[in-house]
Amino acid sequence: MTSYAAAGVDIDAGERAVELMKSKVARSRRPEVVDDASGFAGLFDASALLAYRRPLLTTSTDGVGTKVMLAQKLGRHDTIGIDLVGMVVDDLVVCGAEPLFMTDYIACGKVVPERIAEIVGGVAEGCRLAGAALIGGETAEHPGAMDADEYDLAGAATGVVEADAMLGRDRVREGDVVLALASSGVHSNGYSLVRHIIKLAGLSLEQEVPEFGRTLGEELLEPTRIYSLDCLELARSVEVHAYAHITGGGLEGNLSRSLPPTLDALLDRSSWTPPAVFEVLARHGGVAQADMDRTFNLGVGMAAVVPADAVDPALALLRERNLPAWVLGEVVAGTGRARYR
Repeated sequence: MTSYAAAGVDIDAGERAVELMKSKVARSRRPEVVDDASGFAGLFDASALLAYRRPLLTTSTDGVGTKVMLAQKLGRHDTIGIDLVGMVVDDLVVCGAEPLFMTDYIACGKVVPERIAEIVGGVAEGCRLAGAALIGGETAEHPGAMDADEYDLAGAATGVVEADAMLGRDRVREGDVVLALASSGVHSNGYSLVRHIIKLAGLSLEQEVPEFGRTLGEELLEPTRIYSLDCLELARSVEVHAYAHITGGGLEGNLSRSLPPTLDALLDRSSWTPPAVFEVLARHGGVAQADMDRTFNLGVGMAAVVPADAVDPALALLRERNLPAWVLGEVVAGTGRARYR
């Protein structure tokens, strides 16, 4: 006779992981969350949507890419979930949507309850920072398909925006100003190139880097900044025409998606100095500027397009919220491209 446990799946460990994560998930709770005793599904009271004239539900899904491999190598699992939330909810907020709730999915070679609880704790903390509720998720054990210490995670979120308040390219006008909202570092894009540079240059994740004041691994695991609450407050306080979440494809690739076909965003590279991590990666990897531009956020995690008369109050509000921001460029006649002057 054989068993599921003999095949490598430990149901008891999965149940213990659920118990360990419960208190952490509770910190992300919103008033609209409804308890489901069965635990098979997450419930969210949608009656609040009755206050909207024409509510549009929005959804987004993503993962964190190969950054998980660095987390596994360093044995640090408590922040990778924050990265997941950032990648998902900050896509939602680009159109002005408030993130309401999120679910996650973790696949692993072996369920180690404490490790799973750390990962989900990070997701719950990210949801708290985003103002969203973590209302459900799944952990799957895949022995044979993944090594015991391997895992990957993905998530999906749902948000809502009033139809006539939706932001985007249709609102952008010539003469608008592009604001940069600072990133916290590399965020969660470009880690295949990061890992290639580490291998190519023979770097150690444990080595202290003077430019960082901490180890290379600590710098690279810095969690993704979550912008949703800042962007929502900005849009409530001043006129905002569009946002762009700067992920894979860099500033030019992502900001272009928020421009109409008759306008360009002319960006001033001299308006900021990218964080030291990008210079260190470029130097050790011999990476050309064009490849750095296409791969990384280079210190700008979100861009906002606002009318010229909204610049000063917008920057003042972001300063009050401890989010570094500056004038990055302007909107001019063109062909729908973001480009450097």
